[in-house]
Amino acid sequence: MGDGRYQNPVLNADWSDPDAIRVGDHFYLVASTFNRIPGLPVLRSTDLVNWTVIGHALTELLPRDHFSEPRHGQGVWAPALRHHDGKFWIFYPDPDFGIFVVTATDPRGPWSTPHPLKPGKGFIDPCPLWDDDGQAYLIHAWAKSRSGINNRLTLHRMSPDGTALLDEGSVVVNGDELPGYTTLEGPKLYKRDGWYWIFAPAGGVTSGWQSAFRSRSVQGPYEDRIVLAQGDTPVNGPHQGAWVSTPGGEDWFLHFQDRGAYGRVVHLQPMRWRSDGWPVMGDDDGSGRGTPVLVHTKPRVHGRTRVTAPATGDEFTGPELGKQWSWQANADPAWWSFRHFPRRLALACRPSTVGHDLRLLPNVLGQRLPAGSFTATTSMTLSTTTAEARAGLVMLGATYCWAGLRHDGDRIVLVCRTADEDAAEVDATPPVPLGRGRASVRLRVTVGPGAVCRFAADTDGRGFTPLGAPFTATAGTWIGATVGLFATGPATAGRSGAAEFDWFRVGPAAATRSRPISATSR
Repeated sequence: MGDGRYQNPVLNADWSDPDAIRVGDHFYLVASTFNRIPGLPVLRSTDLVNWTVIGHALTELLPRDHFSEPRHGQGVWAPALRHHDGKFWIFYPDPDFGIFVVTATDPRGPWSTPHPLKPGKGFIDPCPLWDDDGQAYLIHAWAKSRSGINNRLTLHRMSPDGTALLDEGSVVVNGDELPGYTTLEGPKLYKRDGWYWIFAPAGGVTSGWQSAFRSRSVQGPYEDRIVLAQGDTPVNGPHQGAWVSTPGGEDWFLHFQDRGAYGRVVHLQPMRWRSDGWPVMGDDDGSGRGTPVLVHTKPRVHGRTRVTAPATGDEFTGPELGKQWSWQANADPAWWSFRHFPRRLALACRPSTVGHDLRLLPNVLGQRLPAGSFTATTSMTLSTTTAEARAGLVMLGATYCWAGLRHDGDRIVLVCRTADEDAAEVDATPPVPLGRGRASVRLRVTVGPGAVCRFAADTDGRGFTPLGAPFTATAGTWIGATVGLFATGPATAGRSGAAEFDWFRVGPAAATRSRPISATSR
């Protein structure tokens, strides 16, 4: 905030299920990515407030063929990040295939090929602990949708090299035996002053809380306490995150808040250890149950820090796509390329075997919504003579809306189309003819409070004109809505041409004046 304070959320976008550590003077954070690729983003900060994406730990999801199409709600669930024996370790779950491990000596990569630590269904939210005596352990939760059970935490002995589990595991915390507990998950395992600690959320992502469990033995029994809950704040369901300490000894807790179409945004809470030995996060009401802070003094760290945030816009000057972009499934390099003179992004109008539904299209290039209110603008050209080839700017979730260009058989038209949940696309505005085999347009979506989106287009350089009625963005499966670009063609076509995007720019929300769309190519 420029005055020694910060305001939550510190990551105001869908960085779901965060886990974080400190190595030296830097903090590192990872997040779940579900079906999106590249997966397992790695973020870095010097003060826990200003973050930058430095890489990804996954370039594809396994099995490769299974994830060659969008598998909404599958893929990478809540990971754990640790630094041990000179390496960075990420333990992540795929609820349909098991628990995997990747490692790197440099958090920017390269990361190792995923190693299957515990194959099978229903295992989620793993976290390791290397103990003082050289023993190693792994704790995880359960997904009822795959295993038939949940609300419990299972502990395994693990080989110190992180390659194998040494027993069948035992339940160390059973939420069914605790009054009021439901959906106990997301455990993080720590050790402090001879106590074993499990930090774990319960109660569900939209209305739950954060608990702490402690025991003198890693096997338990554990006693519990709720240490962070919504209280009278607007921060619903504050839980599932990471305890980190600064070089100066301050303790902090990073967690998420589910905000629907905006995804799971990340908050930073001050944390302290009470005289009774229990931690409390946020504002302590005196009972040891904290509530989230909205504004607070920044962590004290060495040196000055720069105001940074994960990138959003992209001028497509290459040589690679920006780290903010992801696909809906394992990517094919043939989907995109960079054009030269001037530099711009070309998306191939790839033949679609799934029809017109963009939710089923793997080659949607998207990114997280970056703020509560913003404008995303792009300039594009469609060059094709293939009927039904189309490309544009999309707001994509369980429902979606897109604006762009489509070849209708003898002409290219400007369209805006929407799709309700489990429903086919319909026109939101009548198509406007623009040209024969080539047409250009500038497209814009302005997002306001409540994720209400207004699409607009500029066909002649004289300003933007609204397209269709306001559209309210919706979340996907376990993820927030996605704003992005796409190009596609009919299944029967071979080479269907390409859409070229000059740039993608994100800025403050902008007003759009009403005027007729020009029915000519720019």
